Amino acid sequence: MSQQSTSAPTLTPQFCFDQRVLRDFLRLSRSTIDDSITQNLNALVTPASAGFDPSSTAVRQIDATRTKKMIDPAACQSFKNNVLFPSWQTRSDVLNYCAGVATSPDPDDPDLILRETESAKDRERVVDERLDPYSARFFPREARTESLAYLIRNERSVEQIVRARTWGLVTERCGDTSGGWEEALNRWRESQQRK
Repeated sequence: MSQQSTSAPTLTPQFCFDQRVLRDFLRLSRSTIDDSITQNLNALVTPASAGFDPSSTAVRQIDATRTKKMIDPAACQSFKNNVLFPSWQTRSDVLNYCAGVATSPDPDDPDLILRETESAKDRERVVDERLDPYSARFFPREARTESLAYLIRNERSVEQIVRARTWGLVTERCGDTSGGWEEALNRWRESQQRK
């Protein structure tokens, strides 16, 4: 069975503001579990446990839906509890923490003085659009908290799509139809709190 290979990073504001590292962590976590969900689920199937059936080679198997075997419910539940849900929870924790950083004041913003200077210069600017129609343009620099908030919104949207796709494949192969991924993740969280 696949093991969760992406451990939770140390959550600091510097981790969140280094958007390349944040995106790389999320991308690696998704690729390890969600992007390779078919391979992870196939690894749970143990065809040798049923023994070899000689009649399986008598007819060519063309229909792919018949060849996909349901996975043992215990193996599925173990995979969900020990690999899938912890990975999702780690990513949720990172996104929630970084969303908090994005909405907090940033006293260490290195571009704060530069933005204030540019803003003051822009207020003093006299614009004659007849002479230069483009002179009225001013593109203020975005605070790094605003940039981070935008990234978090995008990553949460990606997370919704990835989890829905993954959960669809899990329910198809495991036969679990007990609701959506949000409900299943919330039930897992509740079970973890009781431990």
